[in-house]
Amino acid sequence: MTEKKHIRTPIVCVLGHVDHGKTSLLDRIRGSSVVSTEDGAITQHIGATIVPIEAIKKMSGSMEKVPLNVPGLLFIDTPGHHAFTTLRARGGALADMAILVVDINQGFQPQTVEALQILRTCKTPFVIAATKIDRLHGWRVHENEGILSSFSHQNDRVKELVETKLYEIVGELSELGFSGERFDRVSDFRRNLAIVPVSAHTGEGIAEMLMVMIGLAQRYMEGDLSLTAKGPGLGTILEVKEEKGLGTTLDVILFDGSLSVGDELAVARQEGITITKVRALLQPRPLKEILVEDRFERVRSVTAAAGIKVSAPNIEGAIAGSPVQVVRGNAEEVRSRIRKEMEEINVTLSPEGVIIKADTIGALEAICKELDEKEIGVMRAEVGSVSRHDLIDTETIKNPYYRALIAFSTPLLPDAAEMVKEPGFPVKVFEGRVIYKLVDEYIQWRDDLKRKSEQQRFEQIIHPAKIRILPHCIFRQSNPAVVGVRVLGGTLRTDVNLIHLDGKKVGHLKSIQLNQETIREAQAGAEVAISIEGATVGRQLDVEDDLFVDIPERHVKVLEKEMLSHLPIHTQEILAEYTTMRRKENPFWGK
Repeated sequence: MTEKKHIRTPIVCVLGHVDHGKTSLLDRIRGSSVVSTEDGAITQHIGATIVPIEAIKKMSGSMEKVPLNVPGLLFIDTPGHHAFTTLRARGGALADMAILVVDINQGFQPQTVEALQILRTCKTPFVIAATKIDRLHGWRVHENEGILSSFSHQNDRVKELVETKLYEIVGELSELGFSGERFDRVSDFRRNLAIVPVSAHTGEGIAEMLMVMIGLAQRYMEGDLSLTAKGPGLGTILEVKEEKGLGTTLDVILFDGSLSVGDELAVARQEGITITKVRALLQPRPLKEILVEDRFERVRSVTAAAGIKVSAPNIEGAIAGSPVQVVRGNAEEVRSRIRKEMEEINVTLSPEGVIIKADTIGALEAICKELDEKEIGVMRAEVGSVSRHDLIDTETIKNPYYRALIAFSTPLLPDAAEMVKEPGFPVKVFEGRVIYKLVDEYIQWRDDLKRKSEQQRFEQIIHPAKIRILPHCIFRQSNPAVVGVRVLGGTLRTDVNLIHLDGKKVGHLKSIQLNQETIREAQAGAEVAISIEGATVGRQLDVEDDLFVDIPERHVKVLEKEMLSHLPIHTQEILAEYTTMRRKENPFWGK
């Protein structure tokens, strides 16, 4: 007999730019009824909040008589990309739907664009919450009222301002290849993104936003949301935590089936797949009961979708973002499925590239995708803490621009942290919790390194210069000859050979002095004293002779092919004069 199918609660994640109000929005959705015990109250789960359909109906009023078969919405409490990329099911994003938060006053920011890219990649349906509507100049607050009703009470100037701001969001979406419109003007939610103006502070628009989410789930996702309530539980590890009196616990989002105390559970650890037995299932107690006993209450069983804390032996080193599954006599099959899912990390590795460490599989994929789009190679990508071995591996990378390790939301183990502190340690480590910032920091470091390298290389190139021996400025005839010169063009530096305009050798320029102070170089127009080894005044050179700096052929190639546009005009002219002289004898010289 086939088991009865149910429509499970859709799982919702909240994404958006930092400071655009993701946490405030989640707090408002949870609201004060989290502590209520009445039917239809919003309930707090581990890492998630369930907003039942009764609560949404009460908020909206207009849905009281609408037939609804979705039980409610399960909001992941950790806002942001971290939660979205961490939570996975069957190789894809675990979240069924998402809310992209955009501050109506600030519009799109770098993380907004990054969030849109993640949503596009995961093909996740989403709505846009245009937050902080109450911050618009002149907005009259109507606490907890529907946004359309509140909007109708605003004056014409404010209405026009709202329309302008929404039009700007529509335009920014369009530039990124999305079609969007204010939610009440959308006729086809498959083709157009719904934009709901809201205020987490005043509650305006929250009911409509939840209604749009329910409508999306009902109309387009019923097939995806069906589950076998009595089937073996399937979930994803949100976090691995140490709890006093319990030891290591797993915060799990259960997305299918059921999970009970005593069930055998397959868990992915750093060492491989472990089969453990569920010792206890814990949910948070209502806030008012916290002082009565423990922070958690024990439950015998839980059915998807839900957030639950799992206590079990041998789960140390479990991997956040990895799948968990109840085992019912099919241990090897389950092990194989989880192993396959762990191996199916969607990352393209290169023979040459940086090393990535992250706390979750999803985060690894997101960073690698970002790097791939920037044409930055990834040589190795792994979940886990940064070890001494990782740093030694990074140190052996031949290309200096890839001698870097990017650590996303994962710590450096003590021996690795000590290694990084060593003076002159050749590996650059980037640590952080925001993907785009980490990637930007790496690119800036790499580009700075390239600039310094180019600068050093160009500094070693002998630059063109032409000088004239000044009359009445012969300070020493020889050993070395010391004479006064004017720099006619280019940059005159020490440690170069000097030649006549016909290519005949003069000697080696050893030092330059200006006002009896030794200097390293002199620019066009300067009059300085120079010492020339191997030259005698009256033999190799004389007053009013013009001389070139002798430039090796390989240096001329670099000057002409790589540096020409960076050279001043007068230096370019001297280089042209010099190469013309050289190419009279050999037309291919320096080419």
